Amino acid sequence: MALLHARRVALQTIKNLPTRQPCRNFSSTARAQADFTHAVIGGGAVGLAIARRLQQQHNGGTTTSSATSTVLIEQHKAVGTETSSRNSEVIHAGIYYGHGSLKTKLCVQGKEMLYQLCDKHSIPYNNCGKWVVAQDETQAEAVAKVHEFAKSIGVPTRFLSREEAQSREPDVRAETAVLESPTTGILDSHAYMQFLHGSFQDAGGDTALNAKVTRIEAPSPSSPDWKIYTASQEGETEPITAEILINSAGLYACDISNMILPASRHTRPFYAKGNYFSYASSNPKPSVLVYPAPVPGQGGLGTHLTLDLGGRVRFGPDVEWVDSPHDYTPTSDPTRFAAAIADIKKYLPGIDESALALDYAGIRPKLGRMGAVGSGKGFQDFHIKREEGYDGFVNLLGIESPGLTSSLAIAEEVWRLLYR
Repeated sequence: MALLHARRVALQTIKNLPTRQPCRNFSSTARAQADFTHAVIGGGAVGLAIARRLQQQHNGGTTTSSATSTVLIEQHKAVGTETSSRNSEVIHAGIYYGHGSLKTKLCVQGKEMLYQLCDKHSIPYNNCGKWVVAQDETQAEAVAKVHEFAKSIGVPTRFLSREEAQSREPDVRAETAVLESPTTGILDSHAYMQFLHGSFQDAGGDTALNAKVTRIEAPSPSSPDWKIYTASQEGETEPITAEILINSAGLYACDISNMILPASRHTRPFYAKGNYFSYASSNPKPSVLVYPAPVPGQGGLGTHLTLDLGGRVRFGPDVEWVDSPHDYTPTSDPTRFAAAIADIKKYLPGIDESALALDYAGIRPKLGRMGAVGSGKGFQDFHIKREEGYDGFVNLLGIESPGLTSSLAIAEEVWRLLYR
């Protein structure tokens, strides 16, 4: 917490300066009582993007300003160690999430912002494209719906003829349809998060690592700022105070939200664990991502084929509903492993089963209401809003896929909610 102590010392100088008149919903400078203007809880890709955007908000978001201070609070010893680093690293096109949803809006916007940022700052990526494949008429109808939706939102997709598909990827099986998404890609998520964190710190932002939030006190007439208490090895620390609080805690966002909101507005987290599989053979080796036709209610997009930036093939995730977000050990279950192989062989029949092995696991946060019947399996949109009755609190819940793709656009959405 040495960085926070240094910030508090530095703030004594800032606090003696006159406060600028606010031109938006919130003042752009920290109030005299607060340690920080913004406190962002959660140091995954989304939290990093938000913290960077808020710290850089002046002069179009490109110039450091000592008048704005942002602290990023992360419970682990490094940023980006949970959902953001345990996924397929896919840059999604935004073709699955329905009209009017935040997932569609922010994925489509975020994809373009992400490609531009990667080009500008030499962050490794590959715009390799994706195929969505169908094996029967029911699946072909599902793929056709994806195509029609993509057309309606202006995202390019096209059907490939059987001849073109066979010529380009002879090892991929698609009995009734192949839909190509040319704007889908893959990203080095670790390099991306390193860039976001470095950019945030270069702009004067502070990071509190190993800082698990234990309780939060909302502003009151006698204490107008948010108080965020965290635990260290020595016990609970003095509170971090901020004018504005952003909950971007990912798997633990419901816990943070429930610390603040009344019981009638609590949310219940569900956890979808996904196991990923490595592939040690060089054959077959497609050069595009391959996804099965979408199945409503399955909790994901199926056990699909992705690539890393070295061209190595990997598969996953499957879906395993778990009660806790803590166990990242891949599930060694022969039945589950056999089911994954069966799913993969539907679109890649020539796979060498002996070259498949469990690799890693990730966990996706799903949403449900306290007391409501449900399992988190149905479609849940991103929850990104300023919570009514809690001035200066922006709450982000259910930020799962396509959260990595959407991260820069989510940051803009949070900035818009606060300052426009």
